[in-house]
Amino acid sequence: MTDEQGTDHGPMGEAETGVEGVSSPSSAAPCTPERYPCWGYSDLLLFAGLVIPCMLGGWAIVKVVFAIFHFHPALKVMELLPEQLLGYGLLFGAFSVALRVQYDRPFWKSVGWTPLRVPVMWIVMLGVVTSLAVAFLGTLIGTPTTENPMTELLQNRTSAILMAVFGVGIAPLFEELAFRGILQPLLVRSLGALPGIVAAAIPFGLLHYREFGNSWRHAVLIALAGATFGWMRHSTGSVKASTIMHASYNAFIFAAVFTQGKDLAR
Repeated sequence: MTDEQGTDHGPMGEAETGVEGVSSPSSAAPCTPERYPCWGYSDLLLFAGLVIPCMLGGWAIVKVVFAIFHFHPALKVMELLPEQLLGYGLLFGAFSVALRVQYDRPFWKSVGWTPLRVPVMWIVMLGVVTSLAVAFLGTLIGTPTTENPMTELLQNRTSAILMAVFGVGIAPLFEELAFRGILQPLLVRSLGALPGIVAAAIPFGLLHYREFGNSWRHAVLIALAGATFGWMRHSTGSVKASTIMHASYNAFIFAAVFTQGKDLAR
């Protein structure tokens, strides 16, 4: 949160100020009130380097389990979602171990999973408003409506329901932990609040570039939405708040899909 002097504080009350008078971002010094977050860019590189191995690990586990039980899913999404969920679990589990071993810090508190300081409904409404604003901006810039990996997964009603459950209840949590819990605090510490929030939103938008058919307009819109989630995380000091906002943003989109997609196949 921001105190009377305008200093933003992290989830443990640490000041998210510049790096003057603190050690190098890549050093392994313990978290102190002068240094939040305690991890540095070397830890961020480690986290990024673990993404592909962990996702491959999730893929392998699902393949083995399905083979053992002779399960052949009728829908592609029934295999993709467990793979992604296990991959996320392996990734954040590994980072949690790294935080404990190197800095002796708990994972959830360190990444900003702290109690809410604003009403939940206010956060939910902001997520819905952001979704409406992004949709309006999308029409202004002529965002194309084309077949892409995302629309393909929404053609079947059962697949769409599974995607909605994952997109509202699971994906926002892990995406917010990565981009607003781990990446953004480090960038804010190095660049300042506004540049750090924007810099964290850019890779968030690029993450969704391919799944929306390599559409740069979709990537830009999602990056803008990510910046609003980043503002929520920074202004409240809580990644729980940005996760709720992200979830309500996605929920509104899926509600529109189900409202307009009355001809979804069974």
